[in-house]
Amino acid sequence: MKDYGKYFKTPSIDDARKRVKGSEVIDFKLSDQFLNFGKEKKYVIQTYGCQGNEADSERMSGILEKMSFTEANDLSEADIILLNTCAIRGNAENRVFGEMGRLKSFKRNNPNLLLGVCGCMPQEESVVNKLLKQYPYVDLIFGTHNIHKIPEYLYTAYLDKERVVEVYSSEGDIVEDIPKIRDNKHKAWINIMYGCDEFCTYCIVPYTRGRERSRKPAAILAEVVKLVEDGYQEITLLGQNVNAYGQDLESGYSFADLLRDLNDTGINRIRFTTSHPRDLNEDTIKAMADCDHVMEHLHLPVQSGSDSILKKMNRKYTREDYLKLVKQLKAHIPDISITTDIIVGFPNESEDDFLETLSLVKEVGFEGAFTFIYSKREGTPAAKYEDDVPEDEKKRRLYRLNDVTNDGYLNGNKRFENTIVEVLVDSVSKNDKEKLSGYSRHNKLVNFTGNEESIGKIVKVRILEAKTWHLLGEEVN
Repeated sequence: MKDYGKYFKTPSIDDARKRVKGSEVIDFKLSDQFLNFGKEKKYVIQTYGCQGNEADSERMSGILEKMSFTEANDLSEADIILLNTCAIRGNAENRVFGEMGRLKSFKRNNPNLLLGVCGCMPQEESVVNKLLKQYPYVDLIFGTHNIHKIPEYLYTAYLDKERVVEVYSSEGDIVEDIPKIRDNKHKAWINIMYGCDEFCTYCIVPYTRGRERSRKPAAILAEVVKLVEDGYQEITLLGQNVNAYGQDLESGYSFADLLRDLNDTGINRIRFTTSHPRDLNEDTIKAMADCDHVMEHLHLPVQSGSDSILKKMNRKYTREDYLKLVKQLKAHIPDISITTDIIVGFPNESEDDFLETLSLVKEVGFEGAFTFIYSKREGTPAAKYEDDVPEDEKKRRLYRLNDVTNDGYLNGNKRFENTIVEVLVDSVSKNDKEKLSGYSRHNKLVNFTGNEESIGKIVKVRILEAKTWHLLGEEVN
């Protein structure tokens, strides 16, 4: 293997499977030598994947601008391009490889351009091997645990003309005080924990994001208090499994405790994602019900309605367990909106298994769902299962499922017709410049006539009509 210099560390799936405690909490501090390193240079960050990746990109932007880089308006004027990637499904990876092929011409036209690939994809051995062999023009490769080392990597790549490859297969530290350039001025992502210990057989996340580790409550609360002072209206708490927050803290402080404390910070809206049913307990449900600023919406991935498939997925709950949680949620929060994730075509999924999923969807009354055909991920246990569901059948099941979930979307929206809802106004509607757009407490997209001065504020909107994907209304003075 070619020697790429002092920064050359590739990932190991075997090391990533280990759960070795030892992460530390450290404070980010930019060395003086990097402060003006990006002066008169411009950057672009392209983000793929989940809200966690979006939050990571905000941190990368914060570091780069602290180094005096400015954001480019166009790829052609960029001095550095970073692709912050997602590894959850094969299609997401294919998009990134396609984009890297397109960016080759930019590199050819500007030999000083630095092209980097970071995020979840570099945490996979096969991806890094492919990058090293087939994409020699990629200058930077780093993973999810070492964003705070961007200044060192850029310094080395620029001045030493070395290719930088550094991916940690064990957990990184929890790094506080990384500067952020937030994309939104009234809604903010808040990481409360990192990693996942669930090891669902189909999922690559425990290997790309590492062991579960929680931020200290005081650091989270301080961040939110500052956001309130800056005029933010809404926060979304992020974690691969937010319900497990605090389980690694010696204090016994729980996710329910965090929700209650955040409710007292003055922030108007609190959301969180993603929740694993196994770690959703009654104390959390009660906290959701008791806290006025926690929204009446929960995204609770079920993945399948068949006990046989849930066991093969290693989800650690049964269909009955899930339905009991839904019953508890509706008992404590009667008007709650529940959305979910569902996979069809998992190895060995029979027609009866699929019908059990359809019946669960109808019984719960989901008001939205992200639905997917199973995607094999190299390195996961399910990748070794015989994929015996024909591709045409997978697609038929997806279409049948979507018909049912779309009914759930519409029915969930119709219950708000002729009511007045609170909407946090995001912007002018993308599809109708005469309307404003925002989300209700129940996470319903609302397009309505109103005053543009309401953008960034919470206003009351009378709902006149429910569509499948959104609500139509008018602002109430």
